[in-house]
Amino acid sequence: MRKSLHAIGASVLLLSTIGMTACSPADNKAGADGKKTEAPAAAKSSKQLTMYTAYPEDEVINYANEFEKASGIKVKFVRLSAGETLARLQAEKNNPQASVWYGGPSDTFVAAAKEGLLEAYTPKDIDKLPKEYLDKDGLWTPLYVGPLGFAVNTDWLKKNNIQTPETWEDLLKPEFKKNISISHPGSSGTAYTVLASLVQMMGEEKAFDYMKKLDANVLQYTKSGAAPAKQVGLGEAAVGISFSHDILKPKMEGYPVALVFPKDGTGYEVGAAALIKNAPAAELDNAKKFIDWAISKEAQNLYDKYKSYRLPVNTEANVSAGLTKISDLKVGKYDAVWAGQKRKELVAKFNDKIKGNDAAK
Repeated sequence: MRKSLHAIGASVLLLSTIGMTACSPADNKAGADGKKTEAPAAAKSSKQLTMYTAYPEDEVINYANEFEKASGIKVKFVRLSAGETLARLQAEKNNPQASVWYGGPSDTFVAAAKEGLLEAYTPKDIDKLPKEYLDKDGLWTPLYVGPLGFAVNTDWLKKNNIQTPETWEDLLKPEFKKNISISHPGSSGTAYTVLASLVQMMGEEKAFDYMKKLDANVLQYTKSGAAPAKQVGLGEAAVGISFSHDILKPKMEGYPVALVFPKDGTGYEVGAAALIKNAPAAELDNAKKFIDWAISKEAQNLYDKYKSYRLPVNTEANVSAGLTKISDLKVGKYDAVWAGQKRKELVAKFNDKIKGNDAAK
């Protein structure tokens, strides 16, 4: 794994040393009145790209290396959960330190777009993507789809003679007390998708009543949406709530994990990418090239090549064997635009009624 080419971690110091290319000096030209005027500074072209990404580090490094081989552009990335990326972009609004936001649920991108943090861009071959996943304003581009599910430790169930949970209501049973892992919606796009899905399926009052009851069974709120599935694989929790691709990874690696889709309905994410508004001008062309590449058949086939278990949105790309399509599941009517617009309000209510952001570990 070639970590030397990539910035791993969320260090401010790291970002400050990335080495963005400065604008070129202005040329002095004489105006009609004979006085010299200063021409606008033109940004030099850069041979690197800086991004924030919600993909796990051991996954995104593969895509970064493949893009570098295809384009000659070096990628530096900082791994942050979707909620952490949104917070970073809010803090850096006047001076962004990255050019691309790569991965994470689209509802978080909707929230960012609402605050003017994203730059519109229509990539090449966007006609290869299903229309129902596209942003009407072109502020973000879909990459993959992933339904929510339960990661269940089969050894724990057998040892404790407990039946596999098959519905959201099953997770409230006393036998799961302090044995469920879920991420926090303030930091994780996965957990916010859970919250927004339940609100849309149950109604806000019932959904928050459910989350309050579930809290009694929660062992830990994690910062990362992929962490609960990993904890289940390691035997640290009996059940984890994550996207299916994050659950399938430890399962396929041989850990005692089963993937269960709740029979009473579930939600799903449309993973996305976007240009960051007011990002370093020297990287703009590279950022556009990256998003063009990210939805290409070649890039989308990497989900199968590297066994990420994500459902690609490019209709010409390979789909890994054994994956369950959204159309084959009972899903609630999930409105990502509504979820993005309600994010600030629902997260604040979760912090107030259930658990604050400081609970996320």
